[in-house]
Amino acid sequence: MNAAQCGFRMPAEWNEQEAIWLSWPVADERHWAGQKQDLMTEKFAEIAAAISRFETVRINAPGENHARIRRACELAQVDANHLELFDHPNNDVWCRDHGPIFVKHHETGEVAVVDWGFNAWGGKFPPWDADDAIPRRIADALGMRRFEGGMILEGGAIEINDVGQLLTTEAVLLNPNRNPHLDRAAMEEFLRQGLGVKEILWLKRGIEGDDTDGHIDDLVRFVSNEAVLACVEKDRTSPNHAVLAENVSTLKEFRKVTGGPFDIIEMPMPEACEVPGWRLPILPASYVNYLLVNGGVIVPQFRQKKNDERAKDILREIFPAREIVGIDCLDLVEEGGTLHCISQQQPK
Repeated sequence: MNAAQCGFRMPAEWNEQEAIWLSWPVADERHWAGQKQDLMTEKFAEIAAAISRFETVRINAPGENHARIRRACELAQVDANHLELFDHPNNDVWCRDHGPIFVKHHETGEVAVVDWGFNAWGGKFPPWDADDAIPRRIADALGMRRFEGGMILEGGAIEINDVGQLLTTEAVLLNPNRNPHLDRAAMEEFLRQGLGVKEILWLKRGIEGDDTDGHIDDLVRFVSNEAVLACVEKDRTSPNHAVLAENVSTLKEFRKVTGGPFDIIEMPMPEACEVPGWRLPILPASYVNYLLVNGGVIVPQFRQKKNDERAKDILREIFPAREIVGIDCLDLVEEGGTLHCISQQQPK
């Protein structure tokens, strides 16, 4: 039996959480060589410290690296009572995509793991074998029931509310570099079976510079069962202007479970973040790539004071009961993502 048949569904991120999972940077020449390794170690420790103020941080990393990680976390003032390390070797840091997607039983509250396949966004960044094994390792370590998802799926490709609606993009899920043998109907059925959702809402494309082909968590997020927070780009010369305008237009056609259109709250994009000579001409910087934690919202910042503050103010209005914490993510986004991309929430 699949997860949905057994009474499980994926809860919205705003529900109470047990922990946030991270996969620690691995020193290799592909991603984190030289001084960048030290910089990213400090950045991940800073992020872990911010999370640990609100809940437990659980880290995937090879056992031989644990002592060094603990030292870095101690220097960053991570709450030692909220830090747990697991001997789970990893290839890369994007835990949202290679980590498990947790589901919860609607009656008993049991939490289980759905283990979807991972192929590094269509085979772009080999190797990925250790990353693909992370969901099984976590399920075994926590003694959780594990369900096979049945297809390639990254966590950043889906956004879900608490009434069975799921947002995604055609550019990712229908891309032949993931599941060339499956059509839209087959994928929707796997999503229903694995996550307990009832309705799949499709947008078309993602933002410029996104290695993932267009993950939803850089575009739009559910902030309640009735409202979404959607990126907009006012600069008509930006390559993101038309894409994001099309997304908003499509969102206006979607309907809430209770009837009527969603409330659409607009989140302006930061100014284009560019690194001369880098492999990504425009970095996929987005303020909706925030992370919800118990009692808080951790928000990416891009060294644009006015825009950064505006993003925090918008989120403060949406989540008035949560503390808003900004973290500089300009160096992190050079590798293709920020706070939501590197993390995965485990429900209480």
